[in-house]
Amino acid sequence: MSRWRHARAIALLPGNVTIVVPALILLLVERPSVGWGFEGLGAPVVVLLGAVFIAAGVALWVWTVRLLARIGQGTLAAWDPTRHLVLAGPYAHVRNPMITAVAGVLLGEAILFGSAALLVWAGAFLAINQAYFLRYEEPGLERRFGEEYRRYKRHVPRWIPRRRAWTP
Repeated sequence: MSRWRHARAIALLPGNVTIVVPALILLLVERPSVGWGFEGLGAPVVVLLGAVFIAAGVALWVWTVRLLARIGQGTLAAWDPTRHLVLAGPYAHVRNPMITAVAGVLLGEAILFGSAALLVWAGAFLAINQAYFLRYEEPGLERRFGEEYRRYKRHVPRWIPRRRAWTP
């Protein structure tokens, strides 16, 4: 599988959501306030917290993309979907770890830049994905993977991870 396929999917989907839209929000809607305007030790703590959320989101993002390529033999994009259902790694805890990863990055950006507008964007992103997953993604996965996906769906939550990994 080519790196170009993955790079294109990442740039167009989570790349736009986590880089382009937040940059536009910070340029056009709300000026950044790194550290939320805290003085003394407060600012570095807030910056560190934001950086931790961003780093964790990116790490999860990379992990899921690798699993989608290696096990699923596809990408995160609807136009280039996986050929096999991925049930390993973070997928054993939550059905949509890529959305969790992107939400983590968005939350980290909102914390880092002290931006209520980015928090609103993160909420909008989650609401859009909730609607998309219910209406298109999950019915499509059921058609493609049948009972294997329905069983997975019964055991693994959509958004809030299970404590213990589910094993089929």
